[in-house]
Parts: sequence; C-alpha cells; structure tokens
Amino acid sequence: MPGNESSAKHTLPHFFSWLDSIAPEQRPQFIRGDCNFGTDAVMTACEERQQPYLFKLKQTQNIKRFISLKMVEGDWVMAGQGWEGTGDFLKLMGWEEERRVIVLRRKLKKEMGVLQKNALSGQAEFYFAEMGEDMQVYEYAALVTSLEDEVLTIAQHYRDRADSENNFDELKNQWGWSGYTTQDLHRCQLMARIIALIYNWWTLFVRVINPSNHLEAITSRPLLLYAVGRQVHHAGQKIIQVSSSHAEFKKLQPALSSVSNFFKKLMACAEQLSPKERMFQIIYRAFKKFIDSVQPKPQKWLLLSG
Repeated sequence: MPGNESSAKHTLPHFFSWLDSIAPEQRPQFIRGDCNFGTDAVMTACEERQQPYLFKLKQTQNIKRFISLKMVEGDWVMAGQGWEGTGDFLKLMGWEEERRVIVLRRKLKKEMGVLQKNALSGQAEFYFAEMGEDMQVYEYAALVTSLEDEVLTIAQHYRDRADSENNFDELKNQWGWSGYTTQDLHRCQLMARIIALIYNWWTLFVRVINPSNHLEAITSRPLLLYAVGRQVHHAGQKIIQVSSSHAEFKKLQPALSSVSNFFKKLMACAEQLSPKERMFQIIYRAFKKFIDSVQPKPQKWLLLSG
C-alpha cells in the first residue's frame, strides 16, 4: 500500500475479505488492535462474523468521564505488571451496541512531564513534576472487547499485542525499514527484503550469544561491533582475542565465554554430526527459550545443551 494508505480504514477491506475466505475453525481466536481499530465499524464487522476482538479505545471525553466514574466507584483488581483494572458495559455515542469496556490504570512514579500554559505569556511550558509516594497519580488505558475473560487475562492479551509490535518498531526505527523515497515498487521491495534478511541474521547471532533475552539493535550493535578481533597462533592452536572499548562490554563477557564454550564443544564433535545436525545444535541454542516452553527437548539436541 502507498505510504498515505497505512491507516486502519485502508486495511479493513483486505483483512475482512481474507477472514471471510478461510474456514471458521482456521480463524484466529480473537483479533487485537490499537485505537485505530477500536471503532464501531470494525467492531460491528467482527460481531457480524462472530469474531472475538480486543481493541484499545481513544480517550475521548465520554471515555474520560467513564474513567472518572470508575475512579470513584470501581472495584479495581490486579491486572499484572503494576496495572489495576476494572470494567463495565458501556454504549458510546455512535455505537450501535453496548460493549464491554475495561479500564486499566498504573500509578506513576518518580517524575513526569507536564505541559502547562503560562498565564502571562500564553505560551505552553514544559516542566517535570516530582511524584511522591503519597501522591496518587495514574496513567490510564481503555480497552473494548467481546471476550469474557477476567481483567488480568484481558490486560495480558493486550500487552502481548504491544510486545509483538516491538519487532516492527525495531525494524522501522533501528534498521530503516521505512521512509523509502523512491516510487519504484521493485526497488522498495528489494531494499525491504535485504533489511529483513540482515535483521534476521543479526537477531539469530545475538540470540546465540544471549538465548534468554532479545537484544535490540540500538544497544546490541554498538556493544558487539565496537570491538576488534585478532587471531593469535599459540601452541599449535588458533585463538581469537576480542578487545572492546565499549563501557558495558564487561557485562557481555560471560555470554561471550558461554558461546565460545558452545562452539568448542560443537567443533569437538562436528565430525560425528551431519551438517543438518550441526545446524540443529545452533538453532536449539538460539531458540531454547521458545522450544522448551512448547515441547520436550528433542533427543538429538541434548548433546550440547548441558
């Protein structure tokens, strides 16, 4: 789609035509979207297809009044990661149906930016306000859903949506997967594929180094690329020495030592393994966190996992 046709309204015709083309048992359990999708048109289209949904709502005046009401009389429950939540059924202006709205709040700590108009000059001024322990200052979010789950589950579902979007945010803002200035579609596609390929390579590389966490490019590239490697021959062995001037490099040393030991083990038994089995070892190390969470560890991957 062209750059000026990336909003929700341009997405919907293609999305719902795809949804209608697949069997009911193949459809997603529910649809998640940000506030651009939290409109009556989208929700009505989902309800006509009996498709569950979870969207964020824009904080309009009516939503703000609903939040204020819940601040006074709402029964707040834990919603995970410092959030509290409550919910009720609400019919906003322009909605054809009454729908379930979940309000989430989280107490702000330390300091926050405040934009206020100067009474004399009329100019907007930005300053920081310190939040003490005795001050009850919250940030809010409003969700609309057809799901019947408890508030904690609903809140986690939406946090998962935001987490899955982080990869696209990283691709666009840290790898340059946006902002193409040419109108030549072929060149745009070629550039996008090159960036996606390099992103995949780098992500796998840092996952082998640190299998437990995802390292974003904005921090991992300086940390790992600001280093000089030198190959040294000693006692019939080839040793690669890595020297880095990065201030945080010492935090990475245990992870690099771990990956070094991993490849030493792999080299020791490489002749016994086929190329496919060697790749299995590397893939398992990179994706260990995900593989172990969904299935028992495959026997052929036990060799170097200890």
